[in-house]
Amino acid sequence: MAPTASTPTDTRLDDIAKAIIEQLQEDGRRAYSAIAKKVGLSEAAVRQRVQRLLDQEVMQIVAVTDPLQVGFRRQAMIGIRVDGDVFPVADAISEMPEVSYLVTTAGSFDLLAEVVCEDDEQLLEIVTRRIRVVPGVRTTETLVYLKLNKQHYNWGTR
Repeated sequence: MAPTASTPTDTRLDDIAKAIIEQLQEDGRRAYSAIAKKVGLSEAAVRQRVQRLLDQEVMQIVAVTDPLQVGFRRQAMIGIRVDGDVFPVADAISEMPEVSYLVTTAGSFDLLAEVVCEDDEQLLEIVTRRIRVVPGVRTTETLVYLKLNKQHYNWGTR
């Protein structure tokens, strides 16, 4: 199982690793040489540390797109209530390519799934013919996104 917020690894981050992460959170394309100057290491040492952080799944470096500009006209959060064991349901839903984010929660929903879809028809298909038919799914509630007000990934490190 990959490390998650609820299954932390034994990875300990020193101040330099944290500084490297924060530099990449500001700009994922920042050159290793620029990061090296900021953190006081050689470019080669920064490259090795970044690779180690990637290998340990402490971080990812990805391109974040605006879904509307790349053809995805509908985003939604789907609250899912489960009867019985939540883990097989979570495993099944996490396999769906349209699901970009899935968390197990403590509250009125057992799972929250964020989906990115081309249109309302695709959203309807996902909810009614893919998620609701998963064994153990009791109910769903779909919260359609009307406007993305904020999306940032630069929360730093602790």
